[in-house]
Amino acid sequence: MQDIDKHEEQILGFIAQEMTQDLAHDLNHVRRVVASARKLCETEKANWAVVMPAAYLHDCFSYPKDHPQRRNSSLIAAKKAQQFLITLDYPQQYIAEIHHAIVAHSYSAAVTPQSLEAQIVQDADRLDALGAVGIARCIQVSAALDRPLYSVNDPFCEDRNPDDSRFTLDHFFTKLLNLESTMNTVSGRNEAKARTQYMQSYLRQFKHEVYS
Repeated sequence: MQDIDKHEEQILGFIAQEMTQDLAHDLNHVRRVVASARKLCETEKANWAVVMPAAYLHDCFSYPKDHPQRRNSSLIAAKKAQQFLITLDYPQQYIAEIHHAIVAHSYSAAVTPQSLEAQIVQDADRLDALGAVGIARCIQVSAALDRPLYSVNDPFCEDRNPDDSRFTLDHFFTKLLNLESTMNTVSGRNEAKARTQYMQSYLRQFKHEVYS
């Protein structure tokens, strides 16, 4: 475990240099995902030697949110992470599992995680899209893409299909409120439920303020 801790410091240093994504996918996002992954790993009795580097390196490459190749980001990140870990002489027996966990973490890639460790990394990343932080990150991304906050005619998609390529609030209905049902682990589902309830409360207050 001490050897793994040494690599953790090296991996963090690499990420600090490599993170060039949008503000919602910055180093603070990575730190939060790692913290959630650590908790899930302890609760679910998973292998930290796989979870830790995958959690740190999951966004070491990412196309912009509106890029046509966005769904390939996690595959490129996995390859980049694999090459970096090899330069560190990271234990070879974990490399393939780390690669898979990074590929499978992505929502847009739609890859089913095949190991507990990959499930944990996916859950940890999705948790960061929920709750108070998730709301703030959603607004950050949409502001960078110059999308208005909501549709004036139907803010809450009551009589239309949500379109998050046009409106910020629509992203709650196309993705965020559905993430709870995609969680893999028991502890991940419990945390996702609490964060989703917070978001639903936010939307109720938002609706009150818009229509009052």
